[in-house]
Amino acid sequence: MKKRYLSILIIVLFSLALVASCAEVVQVGTTIGQGMGQISPEDKESIDRLAAQTAKAARPMTDEEEYYVGRAVGATILGQYRLYANGRLTSYVNMVGQAAVLASDRPFTYGGYHVAILDTEEVNALSCPGGMIFITRGMLQRVNNEDELAAVLAHEVAHVNHKDGLAAIQKSRWVEAVSLLGSEAARKVGGAQFTQLVSIFQGSVDDVMKTLLVNGYGREQESAADLSALTFLHSLGYNPDALIDFLERLTKEQTRAPGPGVFKTHPGMSERIVSARSLISKNQWPRKEDPGRDRRFREMRI
Repeated sequence: MKKRYLSILIIVLFSLALVASCAEVVQVGTTIGQGMGQISPEDKESIDRLAAQTAKAARPMTDEEEYYVGRAVGATILGQYRLYANGRLTSYVNMVGQAAVLASDRPFTYGGYHVAILDTEEVNALSCPGGMIFITRGMLQRVNNEDELAAVLAHEVAHVNHKDGLAAIQKSRWVEAVSLLGSEAARKVGGAQFTQLVSIFQGSVDDVMKTLLVNGYGREQESAADLSALTFLHSLGYNPDALIDFLERLTKEQTRAPGPGVFKTHPGMSERIVSARSLISKNQWPRKEDPGRDRRFREMRI
């Protein structure tokens, strides 16, 4: 009977810990259980220790860990594409991108935000965990003005804000990684545990790469990034309708000649347009024109 009570107590305590994400909840429960005579001091110590290990393994990724994953993802992307050697244009897209960053919900990350141009005709824009953003020459050739460029970059900034790239990593990988990082063997930096950590890290990078270049984000993630981007655009004085204008043109091109890049990894553009229109209408955000921005964009000769 006592073992049955112990089993039930363990299940209840760990359920509470998962909901509250707090090992202290388990400690309170085991203290009560010991006081009631349902568990021994040894059982309490064992359960408390296991709860602490579980809570540690379930912790979220730190900003620094996100940065290193993102940097590895960026390096992998640059292993497939060359950077576009145009310093003036790169400075310009960074200026527009940094404006979106400052208007975002997460303007600061461990390594900061950086925008780079990939030298490819593919139409795409990619954001790595931590703040590295890539936009292709093909995408730059599709935007008609600075407002549309700002919309594309704001969308990618929103993905970083929402940590969508990290969401692509299998949860089992991260739990295993944290467990190893907390082990005595891993702290000695050697042996099978270190090799296993390297394998887990590479698997995490592969998870993100597969999402960015093959599967794409889910429709809810894309729509959420759009809605955040619209808020950033409005607060900066850019034209929120620029996002809709751009998506409508991409939708027509996708219908005519679907190909790699954004056409492959960004389905459901029509639904995104409807959601964006709804938010703009709800907030009564007017179209905004700025000849100065248009002139600056034309001078870049994108």
